[in-house]
Amino acid sequence: MSNSDSHLVREMRETAEVIRRIDTARIAELSQRITRSRVLFTGEGSSRILPSKKARYDSLRYGYAEILESEGATQAIEYNLHRHTILAASNSGRTKEVVRLLRTLRGRGHDEILLLTAGSDTPAEAAADYTYRLISGKEEAVAATKTVLEQALVYDLAFRMKNGKPLPDLATLASLFEQALEMDIPDWVSERIASAGTVYWAGRNDGVGEELTLKTNEITRKPADFLEGTYAVHGIEEVMSSNDVVIVLQPFEEEEQKFREVLIDGVGLSVIAITSRPTGLEALIIPENGDFAPYVELAAGWNLLVAVGTRLGIDLDKPARARKVGNELPDS
Repeated sequence: MSNSDSHLVREMRETAEVIRRIDTARIAELSQRITRSRVLFTGEGSSRILPSKKARYDSLRYGYAEILESEGATQAIEYNLHRHTILAASNSGRTKEVVRLLRTLRGRGHDEILLLTAGSDTPAEAAADYTYRLISGKEEAVAATKTVLEQALVYDLAFRMKNGKPLPDLATLASLFEQALEMDIPDWVSERIASAGTVYWAGRNDGVGEELTLKTNEITRKPADFLEGTYAVHGIEEVMSSNDVVIVLQPFEEEEQKFREVLIDGVGLSVIAITSRPTGLEALIIPENGDFAPYVELAAGWNLLVAVGTRLGIDLDKPARARKVGNELPDS
């Protein structure tokens, strides 16, 4: 992984140590405070995408007792949430949309608002019933990394505890994460993506591809889109060009041939898989880790995007328009 002097790369590397330091006893306390059968995850950007969707994916796969739903904070104000536990994530504790939602719910008499944050004495915390303090600490890079993964693991483990599912070996997960983060990215891969018109991510709707789409915008400054499941071969090929690239995460074995026929042979674009098993596609091979493979996929995606950004000569820490807190509540 190059660009080692940037805040972004340093914080990506710090993520493995965050994984090792996760305190399952604290997560167990959070888990016990979730008493309702309906749960709404909320937050903005990276604080909601992967954290909520990884937990939701597992809940549907394994039939968790809870119904897990995910929504942006502004739209959630329109909902009747009196039967929901609210799980809100805001690293700063000052995200305007999140604070507005929590204050609105408090005004409606809601009494099970749980917050994940790294901040202290913040407006979001003042409106919550319980605060889980993240250990990842302050991030300097605009593109969130270590906080995203910690939020996701906290939610993931909390609902695994509630549903009797095995927890990961955190030391092993951290090591596999590091392997994917530091593996060599072939020049042909970074060059192909660097020269692409649009970068498409495809795969399961578990938050990883969608989060990497956002990171593509922030790190490489390229247009990007997330095509969940097999959406990539169900119509959007009409507007794709041979200059585009599709990166598919752990492709469904049954659909590999369709990707080849429609995208490679039909459109003439490049399809690159990030996968732990052999496929019929050009691929970056990553370690397998069962239910926790999405975190390893995320590390490989980060590594790939840094390689592309470096090839393009981008200052990874200084985007032209993006801000660390997208819509921050002003000081009162």
